[in-house]
Amino acid sequence: MGVGFALILPVALLCLLVSAGIEDVRRREIANWKNAAIALLAPVWWWVIGLSVWPGMAIQLGLGFAVFALFVLLFAVRMMGGGDVKMIGALALWVPADAVMAMLLLMSIIGGVIAAIMMIDRKWRRDPAPPEVPYGVAIACAALLTFHEPLLNHFR
Repeated sequence: MGVGFALILPVALLCLLVSAGIEDVRRREIANWKNAAIALLAPVWWWVIGLSVWPGMAIQLGLGFAVFALFVLLFAVRMMGGGDVKMIGALALWVPADAVMAMLLLMSIIGGVIAAIMMIDRKWRRDPAPPEVPYGVAIACAALLTFHEPLLNHFR
């Protein structure tokens, strides 16, 4: 049963991330059920990969909470949307502790590129409104780029 879940769970995560990115582009929001599914599938992933209850799972939970709390502060000052914050916190449950900073750095770079493209587009169209960046796309891309290595290492 573990091998089946080891294949199904990453595919489910991929589908949720792609779906969330598309939804964010279309509606500038990410459904709560998608973020909840990402978060609730993480403990199943821990079980499949054999993460120990102590300290492994405790570290992942603490890390997920810390990342979520940090981004809640950014939400409070209107720098991030609520769906983005929930998605980042949920993904921190999946990504190994040593890779979370890489995910956040990639997310920042990808988000900056998307924002720059949107600003250039607005300038060309002479639209004075600031762009509403679909940051869920950057979050999903960064998670996928960060998560692929631990996934491949699991099967080696």
